[in-house]
Amino acid sequence: MSVIAVTGADGFVGRAVCGALAARGHEARPLSRDRTCAEHFSSFGLETAAPLIVGDVDATTDWRAALADVDAVIHLAARVHVMRETAADPLAAFRAVNTAGTAKLAEAAAASGVGRVVLISTIKVNGERTDGRAPFGPDDVPAPEDPYALSKFEAEQALREVADRTALEAVAVRPPLVHGPGVGGNLLRLMRWVERGIPLPLAGIDNRRSLIGVDNLADVLVACAVQAEAAGRVFTVSDGEDLSTAGLVAEIAAGLGRPARLFRFPLGAAARVLRLAGRGAALGRLADSLAVDDRAVRRILDWTPPLSAREGLRKMTRWYGANTIEEV
Repeated sequence: MSVIAVTGADGFVGRAVCGALAARGHEARPLSRDRTCAEHFSSFGLETAAPLIVGDVDATTDWRAALADVDAVIHLAARVHVMRETAADPLAAFRAVNTAGTAKLAEAAAASGVGRVVLISTIKVNGERTDGRAPFGPDDVPAPEDPYALSKFEAEQALREVADRTALEAVAVRPPLVHGPGVGGNLLRLMRWVERGIPLPLAGIDNRRSLIGVDNLADVLVACAVQAEAAGRVFTVSDGEDLSTAGLVAEIAAGLGRPARLFRFPLGAAARVLRLAGRGAALGRLADSLAVDDRAVRRILDWTPPLSAREGLRKMTRWYGANTIEEV
């Protein structure tokens, strides 16, 4: 049995990771920012130790107590992609948490004798789209385009720099869009629109986008924390089944027992409307392809996703149907 600390343990992915660790016989040490987050974690009823409070994750975080007698860390805590940015300097805000915070954790882990840190990064480190090219893989030249992706790439580099001069082992995992029970953001909005029967102008979009279910992501993160073969690797991960945006809506609609009300709308006209509304980037998230090559992680770790994409999406829609979701 390994003792594995999980930063951001009370979050969407963190809860799944703690559950996966317990199911595989490991001891999860949940780390949380504050008591509000800790109470949120306990409200999900997971049988694990009470979260340790570490405060904000940045260059000043004191990790010593949290990392005592820990074998590995799965580092999930981050400033995530912000749809409505309010920071005066977004890149500085992302770097403070994602880059400097990861660097401080890596240094503390090395000093505490932790064997390995697994960093959850993002496929956006590779780029924003795969139209006209092969799916993104771990050996592709990074091409982050926005402050969030750049801060995550720099976090990978900071972790690697510490690993190169200490005994610490580093692993970076780059997932695409994550789905599953407890999801927020655009997927939650999409489920609400489908549930309400709102017609969506997506029928003509024939793209390919990779996804990963939260249970599959938790499973591969645990494998990266405990398998010797993961040391020093960067992995791109997915469910292994790409969907078009229209296909994703159809799967959600089927899970909710609603019709998929899709119609065709010229992309050029949609782009003009969204640009006028200041939401030009939204079209790319709907229309572009962003596919992931996950063959390396399957081969090196002998990993197979526990759930198919459809099974994961059904879990998400069942959760949505069983809960009263606040307006988003």
